[in-house]
Amino acid sequence: MNMLQFVAVGLAVHLVFFYSIFDIYFTSPLVHGMTPQRTPLSPPAKRLVLFVADGLRADVLCRLDENGSPRASYLRKVIEEKGSWGVSHTHVPTESRPGHVALIAGFYEDVSAVAKGWKDNPIEFDSVFNESKYTWSWGSPDILPMFAKGASKDHIYTFMYPAENEDFAAKDASKLDTWVFDEVKKFLLSAKTNDTLLSQLHEENIVFFLHLLGLDTNGHAHRPMSREYIENVKIVDAAIREFVSLIENFYENDEKTAYVFTSDHGMTDWGTHGAGHPSETMTPLVAWGAGVQQAQQVAKQNFPDNLLQDWKLENIKRTDVNQADVAPLMASLIGVPLPLNSVGLLPLEFLNNTDLFKAESMYSNALQILEQYKVKMAQKQKTTLSVLFSPFKLLPESKQIDFIWKIRNLIQQEKYNEAINLCKILINLAMEGLSYYHTYDRFFLGTSIVFGFVGWTSYVILIILKMHACVNKSTMENIMFRGHPHSKFFLAFAMAVAFFLLIQASPWTHYIYCLLPVFMWHSIYKEIMTFQDITRVIFRHPFIHSLGFLFVFILGIELLVLSFFFRYMLTLGLAFLAGWPFVSKLWHQRKVGSLSWIFGCLFLAVFPLMPVVGREANINLVTIAGMAAVIIGVFCIVILWNISKSAQHRRDLDILFFQVLHVILCIYIVNSTQYSLNLKQGLPLFCQVVSWATLGCSFVVPLLSSTLLLQRLLSIFLSMVSTYILLSTGYEALFPLVLFYLMFVWINMEQEVNPLVSISPWVKIFSIDFSENTDYVNLRPLQPDDIRRSYFFVFFIVTAFFGTGNIASINSFDPASVYCFLTVFNPFVMGSLMMWKILIPFLIVMCAFESIQVFTQLSSKSLFLTVLVISDIMALHFFFLVKDYGSWLDIGTRLLKWIQRCGLEYSEYVDKSIETIL
Repeated sequence: MNMLQFVAVGLAVHLVFFYSIFDIYFTSPLVHGMTPQRTPLSPPAKRLVLFVADGLRADVLCRLDENGSPRASYLRKVIEEKGSWGVSHTHVPTESRPGHVALIAGFYEDVSAVAKGWKDNPIEFDSVFNESKYTWSWGSPDILPMFAKGASKDHIYTFMYPAENEDFAAKDASKLDTWVFDEVKKFLLSAKTNDTLLSQLHEENIVFFLHLLGLDTNGHAHRPMSREYIENVKIVDAAIREFVSLIENFYENDEKTAYVFTSDHGMTDWGTHGAGHPSETMTPLVAWGAGVQQAQQVAKQNFPDNLLQDWKLENIKRTDVNQADVAPLMASLIGVPLPLNSVGLLPLEFLNNTDLFKAESMYSNALQILEQYKVKMAQKQKTTLSVLFSPFKLLPESKQIDFIWKIRNLIQQEKYNEAINLCKILINLAMEGLSYYHTYDRFFLGTSIVFGFVGWTSYVILIILKMHACVNKSTMENIMFRGHPHSKFFLAFAMAVAFFLLIQASPWTHYIYCLLPVFMWHSIYKEIMTFQDITRVIFRHPFIHSLGFLFVFILGIELLVLSFFFRYMLTLGLAFLAGWPFVSKLWHQRKVGSLSWIFGCLFLAVFPLMPVVGREANINLVTIAGMAAVIIGVFCIVILWNISKSAQHRRDLDILFFQVLHVILCIYIVNSTQYSLNLKQGLPLFCQVVSWATLGCSFVVPLLSSTLLLQRLLSIFLSMVSTYILLSTGYEALFPLVLFYLMFVWINMEQEVNPLVSISPWVKIFSIDFSENTDYVNLRPLQPDDIRRSYFFVFFIVTAFFGTGNIASINSFDPASVYCFLTVFNPFVMGSLMMWKILIPFLIVMCAFESIQVFTQLSSKSLFLTVLVISDIMALHFFFLVKDYGSWLDIGTRLLKWIQRCGLEYSEYVDKSIETIL
């Protein structure tokens, strides 16, 4: 297999492994084909008003201000006198789309929806709106369309402001909320002169949905404890008071309107959301009106958060729910069928109705979830051989019938509490069964992937050893002949696997997962004689040395794995790396260089101990970082000018001088933008144009610089740091500077270690030209130092990714980072800019490693394969650590491990592209 074929196979294998993570762990749990379930009794309300205050935290609403007055006086009065309240515990990711889906559709959306930017429906689903007679909604264009799209009939009406209004730099973001209330007033007034609309508004089973985005926008822009955010809470509260009065007058106080006020997610103190911090997952839930239990006085109540005394609500009964429980609550209040995919549990404590109504409602809730269980079981049974099918033992069909009979019998006997308890047991069992069938094939598919992955990694190791070990040529010539009879066994096994999958009607992806290991292990078996020869060569080395090297290698891999979960492990790793000169001869050969290396490692080791970026903005640090970059640039230009011997080389320095001036301009842009936003004057057009121009130039200008090593690296650094400064809000702006310094020292240290370099490393670093041919194929065999270099590269890549925060968590992304480029909400553009910010340190490490590969005169293929083995071993760890439950930080951390490993491997596949840039 030549290099081109190997790269093609490697890319295919890793794409399969990458896709398998989503196919195995993150497939949609939704099923279709259920029968709608509704309570047969008359509902207490004819209409429902749902207020969703986007980004509102429970504590901000409930806590009294410094004067002891409520921030939301009207809602506080509802809580204390005429309604029920509690905390709605959201699930992660705490983002707007999944939060609204949980509230209105009753299920927790899977990760696949993020590919749609949380805007479009990856899979169609049912909702309370869809089950209603009519739904009128007002608010954001990011939320409303997803509930109107795919509705079974044209009965969901949306009224939205332009997307451009969602501006984080707006002078007053609360206007997004006042717009909603103003439009609703106009709507109700217009109904008095529109008989058709008036008739629709007096139908039963109707919903008004008011989506209030101002709080979320103010929270991102000013933080949730800011004056703007608190004032927005007061504005919303006053508007709700006025709106309720308007509705009651419109319907002539018929007492048939139910109100629900809640939030889709909370927000951290530093103005982000997405993870599982209590400030993000605890949202308020207040319900009042028709069919809702009024406030109840209690002597004592205990909750693990111990917030009731702080809120001065310890004597008002609090009922906490899961966010998905709100959907069955709303459906029960207006008497519509429960959403077909809902997994919410009806919170009976919120209902003010008869015990019969509560029992019947809970029975409908149980039947609706049981219907999902039956469909899920039927689907899995259809695609599994009957002799191999293993049903969920806790809820067989006979037990389902028994449950239903007992519940109906208890309701008829008016033993409502017992019936309700039995319904809850049935719901819990059905939920366990849904999870069981959803993960039914996970072990089988996971095992196939692991066998394929281990086979691939083993094959790569074999390729490395073949390239750099002395193998008997005659043995290699006989490999194909000796392996041929056994090829028939692998072929027969592959056909048997394919036939097994065929009779089970398995999807085409399962064929790939199951047949790939056969192909990989067949490729290894064909090299079995070569493997034996290589083993003999390896055992010629001292056993203790080989064992010690293996121990250090494994320890290093485990340290990298742990660093994904504990950032401080990077600090520990950098401290170990700082000791490299002492375990080699470098300390005696180059004390200045060694001290520089130690200083660089220890300085970089500080960053993983710092708080995650985005929590505290500090533009002064960004300015300092920019000025430091200017000083570095000027210092290097002066040195290059003094040693330049030709006019052409000196002309090349003009580009570097221009880049230094550009860094100064970027410092001005950052400060000017911040000043303008603080004055609430919006993003200046000049700053925006320069920012986008800087981003575009960063891809082009380095290609115009000299191909000499130092000039090209400095040009890349200045281009990258210009963009990075524009995307920084605090101490992280210093990170690429320290990283570049350490990479430069690393290049010098490796030249000292390299026995092929006979001249001074400083002379060598000024003389390397990337325009020369740098593909040293089979120039020398692989050495232990090359494995160390590969490990250093992987370690620095991980440090580049996680040095300033855990990017697996959505709430690590502060929108303020992109304010120099845009302030109007656009998730894909903002996400792309933030991803580029993450990749900039990655590119600095890549360029340094490519430089080292050039002067060590080792084939890029050899270093590439070594890095690939390290990455694949780490990926195997993470495959077993991926999970689809817990906080979004937990899910994202484990998922990102696999993605980042695949990204590292892919970056090695395109290593030649880096050579082109250099």
